Amino acid sequence: MHTLADPLRHAARNYAGSPATICGDVRLNFRELTARCRRLGGALQGLGLKTGDRIAILAANSHQYIETYMTVPAAGYVVVPLNTRHAEAELAYALEDSGTKILLTDVDPGGLADIVERVIRIPDDYEALLGEAEEIELGTEIDEQSLAGLFYTGGTTGASKGVMLSHRNLIANSHNWTAFAQPRRDDIKTVMAPLFHAAGSNSVIASIWSGGVQMIIPQFIPAQILDLIEKERATQMLGVPIMIAALAEEQHANPRDVSSVRFVAHGGSPITTEVVRRAIAAFPGAEFAHLYGATETGPLITGLHHEERIPHSDLLRSCGQPLPGIAIRIVDREGNEIAAGEVGEVEIGGPNIMQGYWNKPEQTAAALQGGWYLSGDLGYVDDNNYLFLMDRAKDMIITGAENVYCTEVEEVLHKHPAVLQAAVFGIPDKKWGEAVHAAIQLRHPTEAEELIAFCHEHIAGYKVPKGIDFWDKPLPLSGPGKILKRELRKPYWAEEGKQIS
Repeated sequence: MHTLADPLRHAARNYAGSPATICGDVRLNFRELTARCRRLGGALQGLGLKTGDRIAILAANSHQYIETYMTVPAAGYVVVPLNTRHAEAELAYALEDSGTKILLTDVDPGGLADIVERVIRIPDDYEALLGEAEEIELGTEIDEQSLAGLFYTGGTTGASKGVMLSHRNLIANSHNWTAFAQPRRDDIKTVMAPLFHAAGSNSVIASIWSGGVQMIIPQFIPAQILDLIEKERATQMLGVPIMIAALAEEQHANPRDVSSVRFVAHGGSPITTEVVRRAIAAFPGAEFAHLYGATETGPLITGLHHEERIPHSDLLRSCGQPLPGIAIRIVDREGNEIAAGEVGEVEIGGPNIMQGYWNKPEQTAAALQGGWYLSGDLGYVDDNNYLFLMDRAKDMIITGAENVYCTEVEEVLHKHPAVLQAAVFGIPDKKWGEAVHAAIQLRHPTEAEELIAFCHEHIAGYKVPKGIDFWDKPLPLSGPGKILKRELRKPYWAEEGKQIS
């Protein structure tokens, strides 16, 4: 097994003069990229840091971000990517919890500057440091078991935890991605998901291994991204479902030449089949792939190839089969593996599984059992080991002793032509314990009664939303682009003191 120094070494030797990154007006080849990484390593070494010290980055996507993401672990330190959507109190918690020494940022750090020993501003301070630094050899102070990064979870279901990923975890996952996506030297990858999230950074290492170009998108603006795809002839995209949906909407409204796109992958949160079909129509020459993963698994677990070939098959609801080197099983509440077709909790095993949660031994013991990671996701496998996710265990609604999987209801709502975004969650109900409720952003006006009647045509009555909130703006999102259902639930459960009945 390798460390994060090895992809950089490989690229410098094999692709030196080939383009590596496109970021605005800045274009770097692999010789330049790896030299900058070695100088960054020298600059950090000159600050008196010790092996294993934590270095955080709070910034938009940029070539400096990719350099930091690769170099900090390769130089023997631990990278702490911070969620740019978090409030200052949440960011302060991550810095204090991790014991971060250095903060790299492209925003005013405010009170965060008092928590760390030094703030390096991007780009000015960063570029000045590189200009004065000597190149060093990377990878000399580490091995595959060394801690590479602390990735603070998005907190969609509670307080953030620092996920400890080793070099082995991240390198294994880059091999998983390579086996699945088969990146090529002539690929131009659109880096649009935020790099602080595993869904954004998961292909960074693989792109460097394979010699492809990374076209870095600092801010997600669909029209601008499609313009860049047309201009640069980009070939690959990876995004969370809300990004794919927004790009499809813009492409349908204002078509560009996107014939260069050969591969579109989505993951990070559930996606409805209607969104997939609309995206397939927007990018008719591309292969569509569904990815399932978690920060704790580095992140990839399963993948489903060629969704465009099965637009009306039940298999489109699957997130695919385990990637090479990864195993999954479905277990009941006692931890016993159950038969195909039965719903239980998804467990994952493989070299990509995290070392644990930073400073949280109890949560680590609960999540890692017998070499397996308990995901908290509910699902089942079919006879061919295709995984079908039903819900987060914490999001499942129990109404009148019946289980309602929110994703099933959301799937139906998205089939209605007026629905642009939909999130389903449980609210307190004196008679049934919980009632099914929906928050919806519309594509064009319609009435709640019409949507409820539409649901009755497709699913059992107890699964149909009893009420609907209409939003005139997008639903609240975490930094990685997942809908924050806890924020939607909060007003309804405020007097209950808990969010389960």
